[in-house]
Amino acid sequence: MASRDESFKDFVLDQLQDLDGVEARRMFGGHGLCQDETFFGIIHKGRLYFKTDEHTVATYRKIKMKPFRPNPKQTLRSYYQVPVEIIEDGDRLGAWAEAAIRCQRKKD
Repeated sequence: MASRDESFKDFVLDQLQDLDGVEARRMFGGHGLCQDETFFGIIHKGRLYFKTDEHTVATYRKIKMKPFRPNPKQTLRSYYQVPVEIIEDGDRLGAWAEAAIRCQRKKD
């Protein structure tokens, strides 16, 4: 399982290579995605989640994406799963990541 998660993390980082300073840090039993010191994404159990706000969350809900649930008792409603078709398209994934970064920077 760990090697599958590592290869997915590597794939996501490769897809985001056009965004300067993006790295994955181990956390939550998965990885947190950061650009410089801005935490904007979570990779957990083969899924990718991005930070959302009151404006961007509608896009995720419209296509029936779910919030991040690290365990059955906890749901982080400010992080939503990114659909596979977005992950597979580096340009679109980059745009979604930039939106997630903006959401987090507005909050900080």
